[in-house]
This record gives sequence, structure tokens and C-alpha cells, in this order.
Amino acid sequence: VVHVHVQSLIERESPYKGTIYEFFFGPQPNIQQKVASSGSGVIVSSDGLIVTNNHVVAQARRVSVTLSNQEVLSAEVLARDPAVDLALLRVNPKVPLHAVRFGSADSLRVGNWVLAIGNPFDLENTVTAGIVSAKARSLDLQSGRVAIGSFIQVDAAVNPGNSGGALVNLQGDLVGINTAIASPTGSFTGYAFSIPVNIVQDFLDRVTHQGGKVERGVLGVVL
Repeated sequence: VVHVHVQSLIERESPYKGTIYEFFFGPQPNIQQKVASSGSGVIVSSDGLIVTNNHVVAQARRVSVTLSNQEVLSAEVLARDPAVDLALLRVNPKVPLHAVRFGSADSLRVGNWVLAIGNPFDLENTVTAGIVSAKARSLDLQSGRVAIGSFIQVDAAVNPGNSGGALVNLQGDLVGINTAIASPTGSFTGYAFSIPVNIVQDFLDRVTHQGGKVERGVLGVVL
């Protein structure tokens, strides 16, 4: 699991809009503001492919990742699919990376223990434990996005920065990608949701077979 660092350029409304300054000098252009954010990612191939959430890198102008040995590598966004909130990054490592071992989300049962691994609040290499609280949860997390109808619900603590990190079983096999929390405060309150690994595998297969393209009707995004 890696730490994903993102630099974005966000357009914000001019602070002079609607003021006396705008009355005298005319409409003021919006402000381009640099924003830094971070998330997590999972190494899926030893040659440098990394899966993360689409919302982590959706507006990125520059992406880098920090490995567990603190090595920092520049990353390229190969493909994104907002419909399933997944993205694929590529880095060029000096030596082969340790890729995650894929498990099966279908084998999970409610009550099974799982571990969430990521970088909440920039606290690198953090592991929390919990159980599978429910399966096949349907959540419409973002307006205009197709809702995933099979989230894994867990009670392992997940917070901002965990997005894109790994949900693994007690054998260390990847069973999901941590994506969202249900919280009125923005911090963990007992419910977290992960994309099942079979959806992750389908995303990787489509990217591989379509030469980097993600084709899903009008929602497909090609980079």
C-alpha cells in the first residue's frame, strides 16, 4: 500500500464578486488556486501499476507516491472510471515492487475479520481492524455517478486519506478498495465502505484489454 500525493488546480470565485470593487472595475476573473491532497493506493503489479480511487486523482495535475521504504516516485494517471470510482496509476520503480495478492470478495461473510490499510490524515502505513458489517450495500455517493450496488460495509476505522487503500482478509489477500465513510462529521463514526475486489479486477481487465481505455457508455473516461 502506497501514499498517494496529489497537486490540483482548483478554480474559485473571485472574492471581489458583488463588491464595490467589481462595480468600478468590472467583473473579476476567477482565481486559480493550487491545492494539495493525499490518499492511498495499492500496488497490483511488480512493474509499477497502482490502483486507487478516482476521486483521489480526478483533478490532479501532478501525482506522486511514497512507498513503504519512504522512496518517492512520480506517477502517471493511466485510466480513470468515475462509474466505479477507480483509477490506475503507473510508476517506474528502480526494483520490482511487492504486489498485493488478490483474494475473493465472494468468500467474505458478515462477521469475518478484515484489516483496512492506508494513510489517514497523512499518518502513513496505518492498519485498523474490524468485521464485515454487511455486503452488497448500495450507495449513491456522488451526484451524476452510477451508484455501486455491492459495497462491502465494515466497522474498521477509515478516515480521510484512507481512500484508495486496501481492505484485506486475515491471510493478507486483497478483498476490497476502501472508498467512503458514512459520517455527518467527515470523520469515522462506525461505518466504512469498500469496493469489492471483483470490481477492481474487472476494471483492470478492461483497461488492459482496451489499451488504457475505460469504455462504459457515456460515463467512460479515457486518458
